[in-house]
Amino acid sequence: MKEFWDERYAAEEYVYGKEANLFLQAQLADLSPGKALFAAEGEGRNAVFAATLGWDVIAFDISESAKVKADRLAKEKGVALDYRVGTLGQLDFEENSFDLVVLIFAHFPVSLRAEIHQKLVKLVKPGGIVILEAFSKKHLQFNSKNPKAGGPKDVSMLFSQSELEDDFKGLSQLVFEEKELYLEEGAYHVGQSAVIRLLGKK
Repeated sequence: MKEFWDERYAAEEYVYGKEANLFLQAQLADLSPGKALFAAEGEGRNAVFAATLGWDVIAFDISESAKVKADRLAKEKGVALDYRVGTLGQLDFEENSFDLVVLIFAHFPVSLRAEIHQKLVKLVKPGGIVILEAFSKKHLQFNSKNPKAGGPKDVSMLFSQSELEDDFKGLSQLVFEEKELYLEEGAYHVGQSAVIRLLGKK
């Protein structure tokens, strides 16, 4: 997977665009800035946006190419970004140390998904927030017909509400919904899509 993402992010253009995810933008509008962690953050569009709002941002991804793009975007926007390369298991984060954890289209192999999600919940301070938007299992009907819709083709890497309820059972769910919508995020998220959105409080 690392080679796949290094190759994708090595492109000159920002393959998912430079604008932050719309659901994330809407939720951050109601939160006071603090310390945030962005998981599997890719080219940095979401982390950089949060930094422009005054958040103290740490982000990580397995791809060095992603870090290069994220650092470039942060410089372009005039903000600081602490971007680390590695898996969650390789990186040393303290429990109860983040006001916010963000996962935007962060899809993990089914064998790792629950463990990663539960570890991320442990990193959130009591009273802190988790924001997630990802493709639901219903998305397969869209990306099987339109490759530009993006997302995993393996249904086991797409999410159901019951899976996320189990993974994030330590959170009070402020928003938890499945939606069909038209995505326009760079070259690889374009078209009708099925997503799950979660806003949870620890």
